Amino acid sequence: MYPSRFRYEAPHTLDDAIGLLHDGGGEAKVLAGGQSLIPLIKLRFASPELLVDINEIAELAYAQVGSDGAMHIGALCRHSHLEHGGDRFASYPTMAAAAPLIADPIVRNRGTLVGSLCHADPQGDWASVVTALGGHVIARGPGGQRGIPMTDLVSGPFQNVLAYDEIAIEAVIPAPKDEPAGGYLKLERRVGDFATAGVAVALERRGDSITRAGIALTGVGSSTIDAAEAGQSLVGSALTADRIAQAADLAAQAARPRTDHRGSAEFKRHIVHTFVTRILRRVAESADRAA
Repeated sequence: MYPSRFRYEAPHTLDDAIGLLHDGGGEAKVLAGGQSLIPLIKLRFASPELLVDINEIAELAYAQVGSDGAMHIGALCRHSHLEHGGDRFASYPTMAAAAPLIADPIVRNRGTLVGSLCHADPQGDWASVVTALGGHVIARGPGGQRGIPMTDLVSGPFQNVLAYDEIAIEAVIPAPKDEPAGGYLKLERRVGDFATAGVAVALERRGDSITRAGIALTGVGSSTIDAAEAGQSLVGSALTADRIAQAADLAAQAARPRTDHRGSAEFKRHIVHTFVTRILRRVAESADRAA
């Protein structure tokens, strides 16, 4: 199927891009990696009158630690850049675990983390990772700049709270205050497939005690699920077998899966429980070996 007609613009500055979106009056779309938007346009699930390609705005292509110690990831930072980030992402093991699992190499070479967050796919991996890490998105529009917590960015399946003339220019991941640990696991029917179920766990430890814990779920609800109660159950204690079992139970209870061609709701809830248990046990075993 061919897409409907649209006007194409490739501005060289962020101000020009915002101006084009404003003039578009809600009938424009931003193109970054295009790995989600282009298929939607080809299938006519999306029919924008104007496509604003931001790939000429070089200032948005970065992933770096800022003066605040946080990781700042620009709107044009590709998945592959995060996958091969090396020591730069040593403080973010949850991100390092997720990056190689994003879709396939073709998508990772073009797609972007910020674009994935804004696309708001309930099966999107990065949204769970950024949620577990307590991250937020910076959006800029004609009225200035604002920060949006990841837990507030998504308003529904494939919907976000950005105004029609705002651009999400970067994602910000807070610097860990204590020793970081965690991981990301997902079940997929084949390499590159969407997640049947996925779990992101981001921990901070001081000695044997967990000082911060975030757990978020992929593909088991109408949007990314922040399993906050499960994470909070780990804080203030060591990763004992009882604590791990409690967190896995709470995470499975937080899931809201539906039975479909990928599996039954009961099966997906079981996967959540299994993945939370597996990640936390790995962290506990790693701590025991280091002791």
